Amino acid sequence: MNQITVTGMVLSAAPAGEYDKRVVIVTKERGKIAAFARGARKPNSALLGVTNPFSFGVFKVYEGRTSYTLMSASISNYFSELRGDMEGTCYGFYFMELANYYAREANDETELLKLLYQTLRALVSPKIPNRLVRCIYELKSISINGEGPQVFECVRCGDRKKEKLFSVKGGGLVCEACISKAPDAVRLLTSTIYTLQYIVSSRVEKLYSFTVTEEVLDELAELVKEYRELHIEKSFKSLEILETIVGV
Repeated sequence: MNQITVTGMVLSAAPAGEYDKRVVIVTKERGKIAAFARGARKPNSALLGVTNPFSFGVFKVYEGRTSYTLMSASISNYFSELRGDMEGTCYGFYFMELANYYAREANDETELLKLLYQTLRALVSPKIPNRLVRCIYELKSISINGEGPQVFECVRCGDRKKEKLFSVKGGGLVCEACISKAPDAVRLLTSTIYTLQYIVSSRVEKLYSFTVTEEVLDELAELVKEYRELHIEKSFKSLEILETIVGV
């Protein structure tokens, strides 16, 4: 077996056998990996705390033929603030499940990992509403996966000057001249369009640096929800729990 060092975050952990855990980690170097942590459920195990979801750091693993074995970890951020915040925890587990859905083995997941880390940082900060954090995370995740909307020009004719509406089914903005080809198009506030453009085009490190009015947030949340439901054909248990608790 080959020992390697990876930087990543634990997305999920589940019991395996009597004392072991099976953890899923999204890493910068190897994409999504599944690793067995031997004895991690024993009270005195050095792997007990480092194998919890939200744990971000450096992991040393042995690479086997079909799976990895976790040997040790140096965690730089446990995001422990979430443990005392029911709403924040629910958001966090949903963000983890969405990352798990998008992450692939042996793929370059650097941007997804950065997004997840910055999103959890925003989640534990009181400066940005959790609802806005969710909108940004969902839309940016879809964009990183290559399915983001066109928010700078008409998806039909490429016009950048005429007034625009937004078509979820059409994949982005449409101009007045092309409205007949996008019957689901809706008119958005100018600030909502600017917000979409900022989320789609900004570097991950700059994403969580703004707030919006409730009116813009309402438009943004509805639009992102419809866009997500169109492009992600999966139901998330964590999202069902989140929406039950938070009510949005």
